[in-house]
Amino acid sequence: MNRTKPTEITVDGSFKRQVNRFSTLFGNKPEELPVEAGRYRLIWSAACPWAHRSVIVRKVLGLENAISLGTVNPMRPKLAHVDWEFSLDSGGVDPVLGIQFMSEVYKKSDQNYSGRPTVPAMVDINSGKVVNNDYFKLTNYFETVWKPYHKKNAPDLYPSSIRQEIDALNEIIFNDVNNGVYKCGFAQSQEAYEDAFEILFNRLDELEQRLSNQRFLFGDKITDSDVRLYTTLVRFDTAYFTAFNTNRNLIREFKNLWGYVRDLYQTPGFGETTDFDAIKRHYHLSITISPDKEEPKILPKGPELSLWNTKHNRENLSGQKGKFLIH
Repeated sequence: MNRTKPTEITVDGSFKRQVNRFSTLFGNKPEELPVEAGRYRLIWSAACPWAHRSVIVRKVLGLENAISLGTVNPMRPKLAHVDWEFSLDSGGVDPVLGIQFMSEVYKKSDQNYSGRPTVPAMVDINSGKVVNNDYFKLTNYFETVWKPYHKKNAPDLYPSSIRQEIDALNEIIFNDVNNGVYKCGFAQSQEAYEDAFEILFNRLDELEQRLSNQRFLFGDKITDSDVRLYTTLVRFDTAYFTAFNTNRNLIREFKNLWGYVRDLYQTPGFGETTDFDAIKRHYHLSITISPDKEEPKILPKGPELSLWNTKHNRENLSGQKGKFLIH
Protein backbone atom coordinates (compact mmCIF):
# COMPACT_ATOMS: atom_id res chain seq x y z
CA MET A 1 0.00 0.00 0.00
CA ASN A 2 1.33 3.45 -0.88
CA ARG A 3 1.33 5.69 2.12
CA THR A 4 1.52 9.45 2.07
CA LYS A 5 2.93 11.39 4.99
CA PRO A 6 0.15 13.26 6.85
CA THR A 7 0.35 17.02 6.45
CA GLU A 8 0.74 17.46 10.22
CA ILE A 9 4.05 15.58 10.31
CA THR A 10 7.12 17.81 9.94
CA VAL A 11 10.39 16.98 8.19
CA ASP A 12 11.97 15.67 11.41
CA GLY A 13 9.04 13.34 12.09
CA SER A 14 7.36 15.53 14.72
CA PHE A 15 3.61 16.02 14.94
CA LYS A 16 2.44 19.62 14.53
CA ARG A 17 -1.31 20.02 15.00
CA GLN A 18 -3.18 21.93 12.30
CA VAL A 19 -4.31 25.49 13.03
CA ASN A 20 -8.02 26.02 13.65
CA ARG A 21 -9.62 27.51 10.55
CA PHE A 22 -12.72 29.07 12.15
CA SER A 23 -11.83 31.20 15.17
CA THR A 24 -14.21 34.19 15.15
CA LEU A 25 -14.93 35.23 18.72
CA PHE A 26 -18.33 34.97 20.37
CA GLY A 27 -19.47 38.31 21.74
CA ASN A 28 -21.61 41.40 21.36
CA LYS A 29 -19.56 43.36 18.83
CA PRO A 30 -20.63 43.57 15.17
CA GLU A 31 -17.68 41.49 13.97
CA GLU A 32 -18.23 38.79 16.60
CA LEU A 33 -20.53 35.77 16.60
CA PRO A 34 -23.81 36.65 18.34
CA VAL A 35 -24.54 34.82 21.57
CA GLU A 36 -28.06 33.47 21.00
CA ALA A 37 -29.81 30.50 22.55
CA GLY A 38 -30.92 27.94 19.99
CA ARG A 39 -28.77 29.32 17.19
CA TYR A 40 -25.86 26.88 17.34
CA ARG A 41 -25.27 23.15 17.44
CA LEU A 42 -22.13 21.83 19.15
CA ILE A 43 -20.76 18.77 17.38
CA TRP A 44 -18.58 16.39 19.36
CA SER A 45 -17.19 12.89 19.53
CA ALA A 46 -17.18 11.16 22.89
CA ALA A 47 -13.72 9.85 22.00
CA CYS A 48 -12.14 13.25 21.41
CA PRO A 49 -10.55 15.04 24.41
CA TRP A 50 -10.79 18.47 22.75
CA ALA A 51 -14.52 18.03 22.20
CA HIS A 52 -15.08 16.36 25.56
CA ARG A 53 -13.94 19.39 27.52
CA SER A 54 -16.48 21.63 25.76
CA VAL A 55 -19.24 19.13 26.61
CA ILE A 56 -18.16 18.99 30.26
CA VAL A 57 -18.30 22.78 30.55
CA ARG A 58 -21.63 22.91 28.68
CA LYS A 59 -23.03 20.40 31.19
CA VAL A 60 -21.53 21.95 34.31
CA LEU A 61 -22.74 25.45 33.41
CA GLY A 62 -26.20 24.31 32.35
CA LEU A 63 -25.98 25.39 28.71
CA GLU A 64 -27.84 22.34 27.37
CA ASN A 65 -30.99 24.32 26.60
CA ALA A 66 -29.06 27.11 24.88
CA ILE A 67 -26.70 25.01 22.73
CA SER A 68 -27.88 21.74 21.19
CA LEU A 69 -25.54 18.77 20.88
CA GLY A 70 -24.76 16.52 17.92
CA THR A 71 -22.63 13.38 18.24
CA VAL A 72 -20.46 11.66 15.66
CA ASN A 73 -19.37 8.04 15.74
CA PRO A 74 -16.01 7.45 17.48
CA MET A 75 -15.11 5.12 14.62
CA ARG A 76 -13.79 6.98 11.60
CA PRO A 77 -15.60 6.15 8.34
CA LYS A 78 -13.53 4.25 5.80
CA LEU A 79 -13.04 6.99 3.25
CA ALA A 80 -10.12 8.30 1.22
CA HIS A 81 -9.91 11.25 3.59
CA VAL A 82 -10.15 11.67 7.37
CA ASP A 83 -13.68 12.45 8.51
CA TRP A 84 -16.34 11.98 11.19
CA GLU A 85 -19.71 10.35 10.51
CA PHE A 86 -23.18 10.77 12.06
CA SER A 87 -23.84 7.03 11.87
CA LEU A 88 -25.11 6.87 15.46
CA ASP A 89 -28.23 8.80 14.42
CA SER A 90 -31.33 7.36 12.79
CA GLY A 91 -30.80 7.17 9.04
CA GLY A 92 -27.12 7.99 9.47
CA VAL A 93 -27.65 11.76 9.41
CA ASP A 94 -27.63 14.44 12.09
CA PRO A 95 -31.32 15.11 12.89
CA VAL A 96 -30.88 18.88 12.99
CA LEU A 97 -28.26 19.56 10.30
CA GLY A 98 -29.27 16.73 7.97
CA ILE A 99 -25.68 15.77 7.14
CA GLN A 100 -23.89 12.42 7.04
CA PHE A 101 -20.27 13.56 7.35
CA MET A 102 -18.61 16.35 9.30
CA SER A 103 -16.75 17.44 6.18
CA GLU A 104 -20.05 18.59 4.69
CA VAL A 105 -20.37 21.57 7.03
CA TYR A 106 -16.69 22.41 6.62
CA LYS A 107 -17.00 22.45 2.83
CA LYS A 108 -20.18 24.50 3.09
CA SER A 109 -18.31 27.01 5.23
CA ASP A 110 -15.27 27.10 2.94
CA GLN A 111 -15.38 25.21 -0.36
CA ASN A 112 -11.57 25.25 -0.46
CA TYR A 113 -11.18 23.78 3.04
CA SER A 114 -8.51 21.07 2.87
CA GLY A 115 -7.75 20.35 6.52
CA ARG A 116 -9.19 17.67 8.76
CA PRO A 117 -12.85 18.33 9.69
CA THR A 118 -12.43 18.52 13.45
CA VAL A 119 -14.59 18.45 16.55
CA PRO A 120 -15.65 20.30 18.57
CA ALA A 121 -17.33 22.58 16.09
CA MET A 122 -20.03 25.17 16.64
CA VAL A 123 -22.36 25.11 13.65
CA ASP A 124 -24.87 27.86 12.86
CA ILE A 125 -28.08 25.88 12.46
CA ASN A 126 -29.67 28.31 10.01
CA SER A 127 -26.73 28.49 7.61
CA GLY A 128 -25.40 24.98 8.24
CA LYS A 129 -21.86 26.37 8.42
CA VAL A 130 -19.08 25.91 10.94
CA VAL A 131 -18.60 29.26 12.64
CA ASN A 132 -16.08 28.28 15.32
CA ASN A 133 -13.86 25.21 15.77
CA ASP A 134 -11.38 26.84 18.14
CA TYR A 135 -11.24 24.11 20.78
CA PHE A 136 -8.60 26.05 22.70
CA LYS A 137 -10.89 29.00 23.48
CA LEU A 138 -14.36 27.50 23.18
CA THR A 139 -14.74 26.62 26.86
CA ASN A 140 -13.68 30.14 27.78
CA TYR A 141 -16.48 31.56 25.62
CA PHE A 142 -18.94 29.25 27.37
CA GLU A 143 -17.62 30.47 30.72
CA THR A 144 -17.78 34.20 29.93
CA VAL A 145 -19.93 35.65 27.13
CA TRP A 146 -22.42 32.78 27.36
CA LYS A 147 -23.00 33.59 31.05
CA PRO A 148 -26.55 34.95 30.48
CA TYR A 149 -27.60 31.36 29.73
CA HIS A 150 -25.85 29.71 32.67
CA LYS A 151 -28.03 27.81 35.13
CA LYS A 152 -28.72 29.32 38.53
CA ASN A 153 -25.70 29.06 40.82
CA ALA A 154 -23.46 27.79 38.02
CA PRO A 155 -19.81 27.58 39.09
CA ASP A 156 -17.25 30.13 37.95
CA LEU A 157 -14.72 27.99 36.12
CA TYR A 158 -12.78 30.98 34.83
CA PRO A 159 -12.61 33.53 37.67
CA SER A 160 -11.31 36.92 36.59
CA SER A 161 -9.06 37.15 39.67
CA ILE A 162 -6.84 34.27 38.47
CA ARG A 163 -7.61 34.29 34.75
CA GLN A 164 -4.04 35.10 33.72
CA GLU A 165 -2.72 32.24 35.80
CA ILE A 166 -5.30 29.86 34.32
CA ASP A 167 -4.38 30.95 30.78
CA ALA A 168 -0.69 30.41 31.48
CA LEU A 169 -1.23 26.93 32.92
CA ASN A 170 -3.63 26.02 30.10
CA GLU A 171 -0.91 26.80 27.57
CA ILE A 172 1.50 24.49 29.39
CA ILE A 173 -1.08 21.72 29.74
CA PHE A 174 -1.94 21.99 26.05
CA ASN A 175 1.62 21.87 24.73
CA ASP A 176 3.08 19.28 27.09
CA VAL A 177 0.14 17.05 28.09
CA ASN A 178 -3.02 17.42 25.96
CA ASN A 179 -1.06 17.62 22.73
CA GLY A 180 1.98 15.93 24.27
CA VAL A 181 0.41 12.48 24.08
CA TYR A 182 -0.34 13.06 20.39
CA LYS A 183 3.24 14.18 19.79
CA CYS A 184 4.28 10.79 21.15
CA GLY A 185 1.65 8.80 19.31
CA PHE A 186 2.00 10.46 15.91
CA ALA A 187 5.78 10.88 15.90
CA GLN A 188 7.42 9.34 12.85
CA SER A 189 10.99 9.39 14.08
CA GLN A 190 12.52 7.91 17.22
CA GLU A 191 14.06 11.24 18.19
CA ALA A 192 10.77 13.15 17.90
CA TYR A 193 9.00 10.47 19.94
CA GLU A 194 11.61 10.42 22.71
CA ASP A 195 11.70 14.23 22.96
CA ALA A 196 7.91 14.36 23.32
CA PHE A 197 7.97 11.44 25.79
CA GLU A 198 10.43 13.21 28.10
CA ILE A 199 8.51 16.49 28.02
CA LEU A 200 5.21 14.72 28.73
CA PHE A 201 6.40 12.78 31.75
CA ASN A 202 8.46 15.63 33.17
CA ARG A 203 5.27 17.70 33.11
CA LEU A 204 3.19 14.92 34.66
CA ASP A 205 5.78 14.65 37.44
CA GLU A 206 5.44 18.38 38.08
CA LEU A 207 1.65 18.20 38.16
CA GLU A 208 1.85 15.20 40.51
CA GLN A 209 3.88 17.36 42.89
CA ARG A 210 1.56 20.37 42.47
CA LEU A 211 -1.42 18.23 43.46
CA SER A 212 0.30 16.78 46.52
CA ASN A 213 -0.91 19.58 48.79
CA GLN A 214 -3.98 21.00 47.05
CA ARG A 215 -7.13 19.34 45.81
CA PHE A 216 -7.27 20.95 42.36
CA LEU A 217 -4.85 22.86 40.16
CA PHE A 218 -5.76 26.20 41.73
CA GLY A 219 -6.66 25.10 45.24
CA ASP A 220 -10.07 24.06 46.53
CA LYS A 221 -12.12 25.00 43.46
CA ILE A 222 -12.45 23.39 40.05
CA THR A 223 -11.41 25.64 37.17
CA ASP A 224 -11.15 25.48 33.39
CA SER A 225 -7.61 24.12 33.78
CA ASP A 226 -8.90 21.06 35.64
CA VAL A 227 -11.36 20.33 32.83
CA ARG A 228 -8.53 20.44 30.28
CA LEU A 229 -6.20 18.20 32.25
CA TYR A 230 -8.99 15.74 33.08
CA THR A 231 -9.82 14.88 29.48
CA THR A 232 -6.27 13.68 28.86
CA LEU A 233 -5.79 11.92 32.19
CA VAL A 234 -9.06 10.00 31.92
CA ARG A 235 -7.97 8.62 28.51
CA PHE A 236 -4.39 7.91 29.51
CA ASP A 237 -4.43 4.36 30.86
CA THR A 238 -7.24 3.25 28.54
CA ALA A 239 -5.77 4.58 25.32
CA TYR A 240 -2.56 6.59 25.29
CA PHE A 241 -0.41 4.25 27.40
CA THR A 242 -0.56 1.54 24.73
CA ALA A 243 -1.87 3.17 21.54
CA PHE A 244 0.46 6.19 21.80
CA ASN A 245 3.42 4.51 23.53
CA THR A 246 3.23 6.82 26.56
CA ASN A 247 4.27 3.89 28.71
CA ARG A 248 6.62 5.10 31.43
CA ASN A 249 3.82 5.12 33.99
CA LEU A 250 0.10 4.55 34.14
CA ILE A 251 -1.86 7.41 35.69
CA ARG A 252 -3.03 5.06 38.42
CA GLU A 253 0.64 4.68 39.41
CA PHE A 254 0.77 8.39 40.28
CA LYS A 255 -0.68 8.73 43.79
CA ASN A 256 -1.94 12.29 43.44
CA LEU A 257 -2.89 12.36 39.76
CA TRP A 258 -4.85 9.12 40.19
CA GLY A 259 -6.77 10.45 43.17
CA TYR A 260 -7.30 13.78 41.41
CA VAL A 261 -8.72 12.30 38.19
CA ARG A 262 -11.07 10.04 40.17
CA ASP A 263 -12.18 13.05 42.21
CA LEU A 264 -13.12 14.84 38.99
CA TYR A 265 -14.68 11.70 37.46
CA GLN A 266 -17.01 11.52 40.46
CA THR A 267 -18.01 15.18 40.02
CA PRO A 268 -21.27 15.96 38.13
CA GLY A 269 -20.56 16.69 34.46
CA PHE A 270 -17.29 14.76 34.27
CA GLY A 271 -17.85 11.02 34.68
CA GLU A 272 -21.32 11.10 33.15
CA THR A 273 -19.89 12.50 29.90
CA THR A 274 -16.96 10.05 29.85
CA ASP A 275 -17.53 7.12 27.49
CA PHE A 276 -14.75 4.55 27.86
CA ASP A 277 -16.16 2.32 25.12
CA ALA A 278 -16.06 5.20 22.62
CA ILE A 279 -12.53 6.07 23.73
CA LYS A 280 -11.28 2.50 23.33
CA ARG A 281 -12.90 1.99 19.95
CA HIS A 282 -11.51 5.21 18.53
CA TYR A 283 -7.93 4.87 19.72
CA HIS A 284 -7.51 1.12 19.26
CA LEU A 285 -9.68 0.28 16.26
CA SER A 286 -10.10 3.47 14.27
CA ILE A 287 -7.86 5.70 12.18
CA THR A 288 -6.56 9.12 13.10
CA ILE A 289 -4.63 11.57 10.91
CA SER A 290 -3.66 9.11 8.17
CA PRO A 291 -6.58 7.56 6.22
CA ASP A 292 -4.44 4.81 4.68
CA LYS A 293 -3.00 3.52 7.94
CA GLU A 294 -3.55 -0.17 8.68
CA GLU A 295 -6.05 -0.70 11.50
CA PRO A 296 -5.27 -2.86 14.52
CA LYS A 297 -8.05 -5.33 15.24
CA ILE A 298 -7.89 -5.93 18.98
CA LEU A 299 -10.20 -4.03 21.35
CA PRO A 300 -8.83 -4.02 24.93
CA LYS A 301 -11.22 -5.42 27.54
CA GLY A 302 -10.39 -2.95 30.33
CA PRO A 303 -10.52 -0.77 32.25
CA GLU A 304 -12.34 -2.06 35.31
CA LEU A 305 -14.83 0.80 35.68
CA SER A 306 -15.49 0.20 39.37
CA LEU A 307 -12.02 1.57 40.11
CA TRP A 308 -13.20 5.00 38.99
CA ASN A 309 -15.70 5.18 41.83
CA THR A 310 -13.35 4.14 44.62
CA LYS A 311 -12.54 6.57 47.44
CA HIS A 312 -9.88 9.13 46.62
CA ASN A 313 -9.79 11.12 49.90
CA ARG A 314 -8.87 14.28 48.01
CA GLU A 315 -11.45 16.19 50.06
CA ASN A 316 -9.05 15.94 53.00
CA LEU A 317 -6.89 18.53 51.26
CA SER A 318 -9.70 21.10 51.34
CA GLY A 319 -12.00 19.93 54.11
CA GLN A 320 -14.99 20.02 51.75
CA LYS A 321 -16.78 16.81 50.84
CA GLY A 322 -19.27 15.50 48.37
CA LYS A 323 -20.22 18.61 46.44
CA PHE A 324 -19.16 20.53 43.38
CA LEU A 325 -16.61 23.09 44.50
CA ILE A 326 -17.07 26.50 42.91
CA HIS A 327 -15.54 29.93 42.93
